[in-house]
Amino acid sequence: MYTFATDPYEHQQQVFDQSWQRPYFGLFMEMGTGKSKVAIDTMGALYEAREINTALVIAPKGVFDNWVKKEIPAHLPERIKTKMVKWQPNFTKKFREEIQALADPDKREPGHLHILVMNTEAFSTNKGASAAQRFISLNPQCITILDESTTIKNKSAQRTKNLIKVGQASKYRRILTGSPITKSPMDLFSQCAFLDTDALGFNSFYGFQGRYAVVQRRNMGAHSFNQIVGYRRLDELGERLDRFSSRVLKEDCLDLPEKVYLRREVSLSKEQVVLYHQMQELALAQLEQGKLATTASVLTQIMRLQQICCGHLQPDDGPIQPIKNNRLPELLDVVEEVQGKAIIWATWTHDIHAIEQALAKQYGPGAVASYFGETPQEDRQDIIERFQDPESELRFFVGQPRTGGYGITLTEANTVIYFSNSYDLEIRLQSEDRAHRIGQKDTVTYVDLVSPGTIDEKILSALRDKINIAGDVLGESAKDWLL
Repeated sequence: MYTFATDPYEHQQQVFDQSWQRPYFGLFMEMGTGKSKVAIDTMGALYEAREINTALVIAPKGVFDNWVKKEIPAHLPERIKTKMVKWQPNFTKKFREEIQALADPDKREPGHLHILVMNTEAFSTNKGASAAQRFISLNPQCITILDESTTIKNKSAQRTKNLIKVGQASKYRRILTGSPITKSPMDLFSQCAFLDTDALGFNSFYGFQGRYAVVQRRNMGAHSFNQIVGYRRLDELGERLDRFSSRVLKEDCLDLPEKVYLRREVSLSKEQVVLYHQMQELALAQLEQGKLATTASVLTQIMRLQQICCGHLQPDDGPIQPIKNNRLPELLDVVEEVQGKAIIWATWTHDIHAIEQALAKQYGPGAVASYFGETPQEDRQDIIERFQDPESELRFFVGQPRTGGYGITLTEANTVIYFSNSYDLEIRLQSEDRAHRIGQKDTVTYVDLVSPGTIDEKILSALRDKINIAGDVLGESAKDWLL
């Protein structure tokens, strides 16, 4: 019997027992239910059963660092010795030697589980795809774990094709996602093809589409194309999916804690890095057209640094300047995993507008509403009532914590995303409690978007320290913040 490093919750134990020996399996577990732990426990159990000697973990940029720094060290038992290498896009001599030593059976450290952790985006490049395929070809006794598998729902993308090849060559395969279907049941085909090309009973996408989609031929001028106008036999599709997957929702997990804290890392763009270092070292930053943003105090400098992390900057004169960033795309990736309604808190008005526009474009204008200083007083109660109505199409409440973080009830959401934070502990705790209060029946998951090594981390660290001090004074146990 496998001995866990961290005790599983009941639902995790059930999924592990059901799946760990299976060659391929889909862990369709809602955000906050611990799908990463189940995958790591599977990795450890298969290694100790001498079924595998290597592992390839693939995850998007926002989370793949978490596997290296947090998830694997926390959940893989210390008795299993590991040699782990994290993918780097720059092939330095040192990195080349590290990855060769990891991949080559003749150079591997005996008695160690060898783990390569790669970001999904690397498979859009020949370098990344070739390295992974070589790793698998030298180590066929491998488990490949694909986190956030909806990143390969596009069957035509080169990244998808490269990852399916890697999956087919691995002895064991796992896909992880909170929501395998984000727009259409057709999203399933490529994800399941990674597990096994015959997992759903169709080697061809068009055979799969013909079985489960209603397609009509459309004409537009001289061109004609097939358009999906509906779906059919979805009960049958669900039954096929159930043969090799488990669906876990937070509402079904009676053993989860009341609050779950997660962190999604967001790398700065090249433009952000330049401006951030200028502001950090020189207390000024030069935007396009020679516009300058300067600081007269440390508080202003902190504000400017946080604005840069969020993807915009206010120059000394003129309108706010947007900066190319990865934060909004990362938010949209997080939202894809969300079941039901969600609250998104953002400090800056500019970000609230940008978030609202992006969500409206993705999900429709009726799916999102903003609640901040500019929101007319007469509209505010209507927004709350529509959000609290489970039958309403309003899914996303985008708010400013100083305005919406007090005195309102938003218990229809069990996911809360912080696009940005402030140093004010009261604002943080009050905004958390809009969802976590009387009327909430489910565990609430809190997701912080954080750019590593920046003011984001310092703000969260300061909030944690304030909570710990309050706990010392009031005799309360400190909260478990994910840092």
